[in-house]
Amino acid sequence: MDKTQPHPLFKLATELGPLLVFFVVNAKVNLFAATGAFMVAIVAALIASYMVTRHVPLMALVTCVIVLVFGTLTLVLHDETFIKIKPTIIYALFAGVLGGGLLFGRSFIAIMFDQMFNLTPTGWRILTFRWAMFFACMAVLNEIVWRTQSTNFWVGFKAIGVTSLTALFAIAQMPLIKRYHIDPVSLEESEAEAGDVSKG
Repeated sequence: MDKTQPHPLFKLATELGPLLVFFVVNAKVNLFAATGAFMVAIVAALIASYMVTRHVPLMALVTCVIVLVFGTLTLVLHDETFIKIKPTIIYALFAGVLGGGLLFGRSFIAIMFDQMFNLTPTGWRILTFRWAMFFACMAVLNEIVWRTQSTNFWVGFKAIGVTSLTALFAIAQMPLIKRYHIDPVSLEESEAEAGDVSKG
């Protein structure tokens, strides 16, 4: 099925909207209310994304499932710990998948981020390694922040700090992407080469 490319602002809204809801509700009520609102918002964003693009990014789907699981545990057990360790689980999972894929000569970056470019095998390998390290560092950073700082500080870090760090890191990869970018001869070749890092 062909994927419809959404407007950049729509994509930004579905990605940042739930985090903004989480941040605002926590500031006005508390973390438990924010967790419930976050769960509703992330499901709504996923549905909206599918309705517009007829496609759900794997990364967004995995994130949504983990949010629902840990959010439910947070609300049912009335324990903030579960929603706070949720990012750690997600980042560690992504780092493990990307790092594990490299061991078998595959890059899953194209799948996780909905491939928007084509790179040489060397380019995919370097980009995958960098993102795996980034996610591993973010997992450690989240653990440090939620264990040493207040809940309000952690919420701000999650909603604003993580978003800013991720955006800056993604921008920093643009020279690499430009250096190793290739124009595929055909769509089939593009899809076949996207995750293969065993060559080059």
